[in-house]
Amino acid sequence: MSNMLELEDLKKYYALTGGLLRRQVGAVKAVDGISLSVRKGETFGLVGESGCGKTTLAKTTLRLLTPNSGNIFLDVPDDVKERIRTLQKEKKGGQELRRLRGQWDLGVFRGRRLRNVRRKMQMVYQDPTRSLNPRMLVKDILLEPLAVQNIARGTSALKRVSEILQRVGLTDRHLYRYPHEFSGGQRQRVAIARALITTPKLVFLDEPTSSVDVSVRAQLLNLFQELRKEFDLTYLYISHDLSVVECIADRVAVMYLGKMVELAPTVELYKRPLHPYSIALLSAIPVPDPTFKSKRVILTGEVPSPVNPPAGCRFHPRCENAMQVCQTQEPKLIDIGNDHLVACHLFNK
Repeated sequence: MSNMLELEDLKKYYALTGGLLRRQVGAVKAVDGISLSVRKGETFGLVGESGCGKTTLAKTTLRLLTPNSGNIFLDVPDDVKERIRTLQKEKKGGQELRRLRGQWDLGVFRGRRLRNVRRKMQMVYQDPTRSLNPRMLVKDILLEPLAVQNIARGTSALKRVSEILQRVGLTDRHLYRYPHEFSGGQRQRVAIARALITTPKLVFLDEPTSSVDVSVRAQLLNLFQELRKEFDLTYLYISHDLSVVECIADRVAVMYLGKMVELAPTVELYKRPLHPYSIALLSAIPVPDPTFKSKRVILTGEVPSPVNPPAGCRFHPRCENAMQVCQTQEPKLIDIGNDHLVACHLFNK
């Protein structure tokens, strides 16, 4: 299966300034060297504690934020990616490298090229109350992307809006309402319709069910599954709700303090997590059985600051299996078989 999205050594730092001249004195390393691939047609899950960089990774990939370095390839031919990698490794690509990256690497896109590629990628945010303009009718919220992207206008645009609204479970009578006139689940359906109106290839779902109750959550998850098949979508699903990710994702990556520590097929990861952080994270999933006593792993210490992360493995101050090498050397992400990758010195022997 070919890849829809590939990130290579992606970094996003937020500058910290200080002093009378407001010079940079440090940086928040929100995303620090992430490399991953999302296959066409799959749902790729991204989990981790709040503040680990999940949403920043999504916004940087969408180019709502500008990366400090790294490559973002969206549905790029393999031979082109390989040529760019070769030129970057040799560090003598010059004009050819600039030309290839300017044509294919989303990380350096600007202006019209960036606006055009955004038609292929959309995002459904966590809170539709904040992501939908409260002063616009639903009709205008859905018409705006069509006008900005020059996709359709007039009668054809209204027809398209009506069709996508019905597909997410709403009707034409909802077109002339404001977002505050809807329930939470209905507002999220409007947000989904807005994301799909430009017929994207890749959709980022950032905690899309966390603001609704359990019954509506199940309905939205079923809707996501139906839409993926109907529109041939690829999802990158971000969540801290591990039970939701387990039921919707094909593969799952675990992030900690701006780094990816483990990646595996969902069944494999939930059955046999290997990284100490993944084990602790998955042990927190509640089991709906009062007679079952789960073995909860309690992490000690505080989450380190992303401004000054620990040397070596970033998890070592909280890891009970930490060794001397963990304090000085950063573990590499290695494949231990069955498409299971883990970044831990316990497996780097």
